Parts: sequence; structure tokens; C-alpha cells
Amino acid sequence: MAVAALGRTLRRILDALYFAGGVIAALFLIAILALIVSQMVARWTGAVFPGATAYAGYCMAAASFFAFAYALNHGAHIRVSLVLHALGKYRRWAELWCFTIASALSCYFAWYAVKAVYWSHKLKDVSQGQDATPLWIPQSVMAVGTIMLAIAFIDNLIRLIVQGRHNIEAETVGEHSD
Repeated sequence: MAVAALGRTLRRILDALYFAGGVIAALFLIAILALIVSQMVARWTGAVFPGATAYAGYCMAAASFFAFAYALNHGAHIRVSLVLHALGKYRRWAELWCFTIASALSCYFAWYAVKAVYWSHKLKDVSQGQDATPLWIPQSVMAVGTIMLAIAFIDNLIRLIVQGRHNIEAETVGEHSD
């Protein structure tokens, strides 16, 4: 009974983490809009907004990386559902293989993203644009996003092994509700 309660609590925490990533990604998209409008207003008034393009780029990267885990669990990533459906009884094995490879690759990517943040901070690396932003700041967002994606892939892999199904909600091609 305690294991089931722990599992439900962990599921709620992970789902809240993925949802928070989606919300943060949406906020960064709004920030891009605000930056673009601010840059337009600055141009119309003859003012200068140095670094606005770089900040919009940082926000785009942040929106992308924070959205990865949320998008994965909502079926927004590209999956080859036709192939998986055609595999029939071997589908579970193919999904296990895919989630295992994806978990390993996302952990590898997350490790090196965190390492890049560490070295950028240690070396006091800054962007080459007008803004001279310390690079560890936008790289931190990438590292957090890749860690969330790795957690999502591992979560799906473990759930597939233990429960026989994954967390991906929206299946669009080749799925039947028989």
C-alpha cells in the first residue's frame, strides 16, 4: 500500500515538473514577443536596444528546452507510430529499445550541458554580441531543459518496463481504441 502511495506521489511530482516546464516555455515565448515589440518601439522612436536579438535568441532556446519534456509526454515529438503499429506484438520491444536509447542519449546530452555551464562559469565566458551576457546563464536553461528531458525519457522507460505502457498521451497515427 505504501509503495502505491509513493508511486502516485512521484507520478504527481513528475507530471507537475513536466507541466511547469511547459508553462515556463510559454512564458519565454511571451518574453520573445515582448522583446520584439520593444525592439520595434525602440526603432520607431530612434532609441537603441542593444542585445535585443541575442536576448530573443536566448528566450527561444529556453522555450525550446523547457518544452521538450512536456512535449514528449503530450505526443508532440516525432514518433514513427506507423512503424510501431506495424510491429504488432513486437511493438513493446521496439519501444523499450527506443526509450533505452533515448534515455542514454538524453543523459549524455544533459551531462555535457551541465559540464558546459560549469566551464563557462569557471572561465567567465561571455557572449560575443553587444550584450556580453555571461554564457553560463543561457546555458543553464539548456542544462535544466535537457535534465528534464532525460528524466522524462527515463520515466517513460521505467513505466514501460513496470506497467507495460508509457506516459505519452496523444497518439495520432495507427492507434485504435479497440
